[in-house]
Parts: sequence; C-alpha cells; structure tokens
Amino acid sequence: MTPAQPGLPRRIGRAAWLGLRGLFDFCLLAWRRRFLRGERLRRYQQRQARRLVRYAVEHSPFYRDLYSGRSLDDLAGLPTVDKQIMMDRFSDFNTAGLDKEELIEFALAMEHSRDFLHYFRERYVVGLSSGTSGSKGLVLTERSLAERLPAVFLARSGVPLRLLPFRIVFILRVHNQAFANIDSPLITLRYLHSMTPVERIVDEINGLRANLLLAPPSVLRLIGAQADRIREPLKLLMCYAEVLGDDDDAAIRQAFGAPLIQLYQASEGLIGSSCSAGRLHVNEDLVLLEALDEHGQPAPPGTPCHKLLVTNLYNRLQPLIRYQLNDLLVLGQGCPCGSGFRVIERVLGRSDDLFWLERSDGSGHQYLFPDITARYVMNACELVREYQVEQTAYDRVVVRLVTLPGRFAEAAPLVEQSLRRLLDEYGCRQPAIEVVEQPPQLNPHSQKLRRIARSFAHPDSPK
Repeated sequence: MTPAQPGLPRRIGRAAWLGLRGLFDFCLLAWRRRFLRGERLRRYQQRQARRLVRYAVEHSPFYRDLYSGRSLDDLAGLPTVDKQIMMDRFSDFNTAGLDKEELIEFALAMEHSRDFLHYFRERYVVGLSSGTSGSKGLVLTERSLAERLPAVFLARSGVPLRLLPFRIVFILRVHNQAFANIDSPLITLRYLHSMTPVERIVDEINGLRANLLLAPPSVLRLIGAQADRIREPLKLLMCYAEVLGDDDDAAIRQAFGAPLIQLYQASEGLIGSSCSAGRLHVNEDLVLLEALDEHGQPAPPGTPCHKLLVTNLYNRLQPLIRYQLNDLLVLGQGCPCGSGFRVIERVLGRSDDLFWLERSDGSGHQYLFPDITARYVMNACELVREYQVEQTAYDRVVVRLVTLPGRFAEAAPLVEQSLRRLLDEYGCRQPAIEVVEQPPQLNPHSQKLRRIARSFAHPDSPK
C-alpha cells in the first residue's frame, strides 16, 4: 500500500476515490503475494522497516530514548519490546502524542455500551486487545489506514472472489470501526458478539442469507451443533482468535459440510492469511516476522519457535518494532500456490500454553509444546468429544472431558494413561493428574477457548 494523495479525493469525490484506491491496493497486494520473493522481498522488508524506525525515532519519545546511540540500519540489533513495556509508556509510545488514559476511557466506554463504531477525535480507531492473560493492550489505527481494509480483506483473506458479493456473519468479542469498514458495496458484514445465543446467530445467518461465516473455532463448533437449521448452505468458513486443533478442524468441516480456512489476525496486525491452496502464509509485505529458537537464531522450518517477534510495517501511529508476541508457531516450506511468502505450518498456541514439568533426574525443568499434549489426549481413545488440559502447578494437571454419553468412566483412565506415557517419553516427573467430567472453560478475561493452558508462571518460559 502507498500513502494517499491528500488533494485527489476532493477533485474526484470521496466515494470514487476510495473505490479507485481500493482497486489499486487490491491489485498491488495480490501482485506482491504472487511475485515478491527471495532477495527482492528481503530488500523490500528492510527498506520498509528502516522507514518505520526513522519515523518512530522522529515522532515517538519512547523510541527516541530506546534507540539512542544505536544504529538504525540494523533491525536485528535493535532491542525488543513487549506489551508491558508498550502499555507502561503508551503516551510516549504512540507517534501522535495521544494520552493513554483518555484512550482507555474511550475504548472502555465503547465496550460498556457495545457501540463500537466511533472514531477518537474523528481520526483514530481505538480498540482494546482481548488480554488473554488478563493484561489488556491498546490498539491504535489511523482512520485513513482503517478505511483500506476492504481491499486487504479481498486480497488477503483467502476467500475466493467467485463468492462475491460476500454476505458475512462475523463473530468476535469486540468490534470496532476498522472491522466495520470492511462493509462495502461488494461486502455485507453483520457483526455479532461471541456470547450471542446460538439460536440467534443461526437466525442472523438465515436472515442475511450469509455465504460466509467468520468466528473463532469454539464458536463454530457450537453453531455446528445447529447447522441443520441453516437454510442455505454456507460456502466458506473462516476461523481466527484461537488455535485451530485437528479435532476442531475435522468436527467443524463435518458439521457444516463447507471448507474451512484460517486467518492469523492479532492486535499486532494481519500476520497470516490463507492462500488459494488453503495454506496459511505470513503476510511478508505487511509484517516482518522473526521466528527464533532458544538461542535467538531463526528457527528452522518444521521446528517450533521459542520466541516470536513482529514488526508491523504499516502502522506508524503505534509503531510495533521487534514486538514480542506470546504465540508459538512452526514455519513450513513451499506451497502449491506458488507464493514466495513463508508458510505457517502450524500455530501451536501461546507461550503460556507450554507445560513446564520437573525432570525425573532432578536436572531442571522440561517444556512440552501444546500440540504434543493435545495429540496424546486425542489419540487416547475415540470416546472424547471435548477436552481441556490445564497445568495448575509443576506437580498438578487437571483434565476436563466431555465424552460420549455414559462413557466418561471408561475414557478417563485411558486419557490419564496416555498423558503419563507422554511424560515418561520426555523424562518428566509424574504430576498428580485429575480427570473430571466437565466441559472446557473459556478464559475469563478474553472469552477465548484454550484447550491446553498453564495457569502459573515459570521463570524460564519464553517471554
């Protein structure tokens, strides 16, 4: 995307200008994804990152202090930042001098009223991240950038253009003007809160004659139980906000009889989206993503990363430069679609979904990635419908199970045995494992479902 020309909209009319700019953005984004690769891609990312860094130093007191005396041309040598650092210094962090407390008051007022469609000072989109761990973060976007989201959605959502016009039911805990801007002549977007009763969601799908349903995996599974009430078959499903497990994927596809794709959208930007082959790609021209191993080096393809850093190349209002995410993922290689953008093979979850257990030989602690834990639960038996595994202490694990009717007593010991085999395989000291007949619990802060979760802090966990 390129900066707007201020005088042009006045000469040709705002609606026509937005349409022309959207068409240009769409073509440019589609071209980059198909043809930008290799050394050309690397040079593009570095050029955009250097411009962002210089802008941040000029307009943000926080970055001016942070980068004082450092070379601004070596991105990999710049210090990292995280949510806590950002929020502690937010008034100095943003480049417009906006006051943190004013922004939080504005965002909370919208959340309490459920009326999200307002701009701060008629110029800025303000949102609060869901705060899975209980720590919320502010998200700022220029109105001029938010207005360009329809083109980004068309070019990068992975939704085939043959489904136009899109009639979308979109479900999430929060809404804001940036999402609302996707509503355009070719896209009708109906927003619903994630706690909306399933019966009403189905009614909205039928009333809109929706062909696309966008929701977190846990919500899609709930709606899937009433999919037979949907009068016109959905053409495509899209999920986001939660890790899509193999069991969720299979159950959702079966319930709706429709394809399912992923969108890796975080507060930090549109990090990844699906291609025509249905695989998730890093949006390399919008973000610079560093997936690092435990030594701070790039994690090889096929290997889970230990730390994930993102630089949002386009949001100059809230510059996120080498910003540490709490997510873990595995990058892959190559894709039939032909794009030079890296493939995200698997989103594992968050670093606070890693289990840390004492080693049997007393030599320290061993971590387990969430996808490994999930696999051992899923493979334990065919009786489990829903599950959640939570580590509450080094020596205690709680497993919540929903099984086929009347089969809990049979399934519980099989799941426990499978988990104990996992712990033996990785040399972990056996904790107490409590298996209870109980549905998974949503995170109280974010209302997101985490099937594998750790609810205590470990000092060696990736930060």
